[in-house]
Amino acid sequence: MNFFNSLGLPLALLGAALAALLPGMGSAHGVGKTGQAAAGVVTEDPSMFGKVLVLQLLPGTQGIYGLLIAFIALSQTGILGGGAGAMSGAKGLLYFAACMPMALVGYFSAIHQGNAAIASIGLVSKRPDQFGKAMIFPAMVETYAILALLVSILAIFGVGGLNV
Repeated sequence: MNFFNSLGLPLALLGAALAALLPGMGSAHGVGKTGQAAAGVVTEDPSMFGKVLVLQLLPGTQGIYGLLIAFIALSQTGILGGGAGAMSGAKGLLYFAACMPMALVGYFSAIHQGNAAIASIGLVSKRPDQFGKAMIFPAMVETYAILALLVSILAIFGVGGLNV
C-alpha cells in the first residue's frame, strides 16, 4: 500500500503530460495534413490563402486545450509553482483520470477534424462561395473536443476538493 501511495504525484504528472502530449500530436498531424491540402489549393489560386488558412488552423485547437489542461493539473497539484507535497496514490490516480478525457478525445478529434478540414478545403477550392458551409464540417468535430475540455476542467477541480 505504501508503494501505491508513493505514486500519487507521478500519476498526476503523467496525466498532465499525456493531456499536453496526445492532443498536441493529433493537432500536429491535423494541421500538417490540412497544410498540405491548403498549399495545393494556393498553388492553383493564391487568392484562396485566407480561406484555406482558417480551415488549416482548426485542428490546432486541441493542442491548445491539452496544454490548458496540463497547466491546470500542474497548478492544482502544486507541481507548477513549487508547492507540491505528498499526494496519495488514489488522488494521483484521480488526477490522471481527470486528464484523460482531454488527452484521448483531443488526440482523436484533432486527427478527424484535420480530415474534415481537408474535405472542406476541397469544397472551397471548387466553390469559394461555400466557405461558410465548409467551416461547419470541421467545427462539428470541435464540439467533442470542447466537451472533453469541460469534463477535464470540472474533474480536475473536483479532485482538488476531495480528501482522499
